[in-house]
Amino acid sequence: MGMLSEFKAFAMRGNVMDLAVGVVIGAAFGKIVTSLVDQVIMPPIGMLIGGVDFSAYKWVLHPAGADGKGEVALQYGAFLNTIIQFVIVALAIFLVVKIMNRMIKKEEAAPAAPSAEVVLLTEIRDLLKKG
Repeated sequence: MGMLSEFKAFAMRGNVMDLAVGVVIGAAFGKIVTSLVDQVIMPPIGMLIGGVDFSAYKWVLHPAGADGKGEVALQYGAFLNTIIQFVIVALAIFLVVKIMNRMIKKEEAAPAAPSAEVVLLTEIRDLLKKG
């Protein structure tokens, strides 16, 4: 089997395609969460604590030179935004997994219908009890 045909067999497997779809949807979801945090959640929080833009919070280690370049700063406000984004994504994934686990348990809990053989043997047993 040639390398190209092996790659095609690998790429067309169901799990790989599911993973690819998951990655694309995850990337889009990440952009949505970033927008949610930066444009919806953080502005009201900043307003409540005095009109502060969290993304602008930084600790300057070395100030910029006269040309405005060369500043070295720890941007902990942007880091705080990223932590909030992570918590939202983690919560969303947790909820999706929890819902899926409930659905799987319900499917497993449903009793399987007896086979035709079992139904026939049950009918024979019931007839023998009557007679």
